[in-house]
Amino acid sequence: MAEETIDKKLQQQLTKKFHNAWEQLKDGELEQVFEFGEAYKYFMDRGKTERECVDEIIKQAKTNGFVSLDEVMDRGVVKPGDKIYAENKGKAVVLFVIGTEGIEKGMRIVGSHLDAPRLDLKAYPLYEDGGLALLKTHYYGGIKKYQWVATPLALHGVMIKKNGEKISIVIGEDDKDPVLYISDLLPHLAKDQMSKNMGEGITGEGLNVIIGNIPYQGDDIDEKVKLNILRLLNEKYGIDEDDFTVAEIEIVPAGKSRDVGLDRSMIAAHGHDDRVCSFAAYQAVFEIENPKNTIVGLFVDKEEVGSMGNTGMESMFFENTVAELLNLQGITSYLGLRRSMSNSKVLSGDVTAGFDPNFPDVLDKRNASFIGKGVTLTKYTGVRGKAGSNDANAEFLAEVRGIFNNSDVTWQVGELGKVDQGGGGTIAYILANKGAEVVDCGTPMLSMHAPIELISKVDLYMTYKAYKAFYQG
Repeated sequence: MAEETIDKKLQQQLTKKFHNAWEQLKDGELEQVFEFGEAYKYFMDRGKTERECVDEIIKQAKTNGFVSLDEVMDRGVVKPGDKIYAENKGKAVVLFVIGTEGIEKGMRIVGSHLDAPRLDLKAYPLYEDGGLALLKTHYYGGIKKYQWVATPLALHGVMIKKNGEKISIVIGEDDKDPVLYISDLLPHLAKDQMSKNMGEGITGEGLNVIIGNIPYQGDDIDEKVKLNILRLLNEKYGIDEDDFTVAEIEIVPAGKSRDVGLDRSMIAAHGHDDRVCSFAAYQAVFEIENPKNTIVGLFVDKEEVGSMGNTGMESMFFENTVAELLNLQGITSYLGLRRSMSNSKVLSGDVTAGFDPNFPDVLDKRNASFIGKGVTLTKYTGVRGKAGSNDANAEFLAEVRGIFNNSDVTWQVGELGKVDQGGGGTIAYILANKGAEVVDCGTPMLSMHAPIELISKVDLYMTYKAYKAFYQG
């Protein structure tokens, strides 16, 4: 019996087991998990687009004592403990808490993205066919097109009127609103459609949103249903068809975030990828006071389509903002900016694929993350032979492991899928290219890139704990 006890003890000392995060919660943390989940759903219901997310983050940041970079620049000085935000064209935002060490010594950054797969309206979208008014769309990011048909949809976006007035439009979210809809073919007549593979059954040009059916009451008019829709939009918003050509309108699933499971352990919502990591990060930033190193919550756009453009991670926005802060600290050299980036340490906050019992064959189960086992560290992403990935080094991984273990963070490791199955990427490589130490660290999920995705509340909570611990060092 004593020998068995020694053997068991040896096994515990030498082997690694990733634990169920629900079972690792301390006294009082279960209530915190559910409270945090409610706060997250509030954010998600107000952030169906990247613009709406930026607005909500800035609103909450101001409530937590953050001031704009412009205000700090007018003041002409930045000091330790200052809380600063900078906005980028309404689609990206960065939060700073200035440390006692100069920014040149390096920052602690959690970077995530606010954009999510969706349908965008084309520039000239409204037309009439078959007695219906419809909107042409162009899908954004990697989607399965068949998932977007026969489901309630909402319209979110901004339009610029000819007088320069910018108006925000949301249709389909209020309980009294109508929703929009993309039709599918009835199974009785779908013989040819169902003989195609899943990627071909619904085409991109077939994702046309039904928006009306009642014709305008008048004579000598063609496209009466389209005209009636334009009349309704003009009466409510003062816009006409020409205003669509300069608009940014997104089609997203209608409805609020919902608890999933009889135990309410999970959340179904649109855009968990990657707003779950964004929410965890900015909540963690709000709780940091007077850090040694400047801490940063970085929330960018365009990750789902390559991180390009002036609001994506490839833009100069973040570096320009850091340069402005360095200038306020008396550092104006290009070398100072380069040092601040290369001395930084980064968690690239992005979701990863959780093991799904319905589709077990695409993941290496020994190296997959699991729903309910906490935040996931992903050493590398990329495609097949790690192409396009950041591959974190052992020294930085060991540092992060120590931080998590010392802060009671339940964490796991996970790859996105089997080696030759496919893959994906994050913004990690972009910051790593600047010399920073970077590792991917985010929430595991199911149904990634579906119109409605699924996460566990305990994984969300552990993601927040991980980011907060990382900020504290």
